Amino acid sequence: MMETERECFKLGIPIKTRHNEVAPAQYEVAPIYESANVAHDHQMLTMTLLRRVATKHGFVCLLAEKPFAGVNGSGKHVNWSIGGPGVGNLLEPGNDPHTNAQFLAFCSAVIRAVDLHQGLLRASVASAGNDHRLGANEAPPAIISIYLGDMLNEVIEQVKASGAASSSRKGGTMTLGVDTLPVLPKDAGDRNRTSPFAFTGNKFEFRAVGSAFSVAGPLTVLNTIMADSLDMLADELDVEMKSTKDFNIALQKVLKAILTKHGRIIFNGNGYSEEWHKEAETRGLKNLRTTPEALPEIISKAAVELFERQKVLSKDELHSREEIYTHSYVLSVKTESKLTSEIARTLLLPAAFKYAIELTAVADSKSGKKLRTEILALADQLSDAIDALDKERAVESDTHSNAKHACAKVLPAMLKVRAAADALEDLVADEYWPLPSYQELLFLR
Repeated sequence: MMETERECFKLGIPIKTRHNEVAPAQYEVAPIYESANVAHDHQMLTMTLLRRVATKHGFVCLLAEKPFAGVNGSGKHVNWSIGGPGVGNLLEPGNDPHTNAQFLAFCSAVIRAVDLHQGLLRASVASAGNDHRLGANEAPPAIISIYLGDMLNEVIEQVKASGAASSSRKGGTMTLGVDTLPVLPKDAGDRNRTSPFAFTGNKFEFRAVGSAFSVAGPLTVLNTIMADSLDMLADELDVEMKSTKDFNIALQKVLKAILTKHGRIIFNGNGYSEEWHKEAETRGLKNLRTTPEALPEIISKAAVELFERQKVLSKDELHSREEIYTHSYVLSVKTESKLTSEIARTLLLPAAFKYAIELTAVADSKSGKKLRTEILALADQLSDAIDALDKERAVESDTHSNAKHACAKVLPAMLKVRAAADALEDLVADEYWPLPSYQELLFLR
């Protein structure tokens, strides 16, 4: 993994630390390989193919995360695990004592990594489009948490409490390396998709990635934070082994310490609930709702130290990426706000006025007069909203100030234009309305 495809554990045994201390000869070195590059290439090819096939048949393939308000958006689930020849999947719970210990060690390393770097994970999926999706309908919230499922969570809680665990299948106390874990269902994930990072039998699903994203960035973050967590775990085991001389006892102490310190990241409930948002705050978890809030995590002191320690990215490279991502966010909002203003002013307002003129012929009737009055009032509301949006769009500053302004001022102004336009769409006759309506887009065509 990372700079030297770091040797980690086989059968729960530490192989090499970050200081390159050679493992005892009886322990087999197990290099860890991953297929992230192939998976990334496949999903990029799929996105390209979708666009080309759509164009061929006279359609446009939308990869936008949330093209329609109130309707489920689009995202990617990155199914992530680690393994290699001779060890298989290191997140497989297994059926014998040695693999149980191995699984608990690697699972604990994941929990530590996600807790320590929750902000960095959120930043890895931050964009103007994905901000609309996260926390809406089927998408997970912006708060990063781990879902383990009831059975695995019970085991983790027992390890956290005492360093050992009870098997719900056999009962009694499980000392690592002696007994076996309960059988965990392969599809143990929560089906309502409210968790951004869920264990699903023998892997984790990172569910917050946007549909327009390359998975390369999120995978780089996941692999880096995991490598760093395994470094720490190996070092802590080395320290414990010097005093206890018993690997299983040493591992139990290390895992108990990790899970006690980082167990706050585990949440098995409804991520949409207001109660969870309040609880997450009391736990000290980050709730980075928008891209301008999330992107600074890339250049935080902890992130810079992490990437440089693992020799993945330098401080300058991280700052460059953060600057580019922030600039991309500003450009996206600028483009969308300009288009919003132009469509509303040149298409929707004229359509409303044309229909209002048509209604003049029936203005003597009570219903005709009422409808015409409502349309003209909404047209004035739309016009005022367009003017307000254009005023906010004209504000210019440095990149980071522009991003904050776009988030705090431009996006809310766009929503006001949208609200007036949606209200007019419900009143103006279809033959006058210049754009496909929601009903036509979603149900009729």
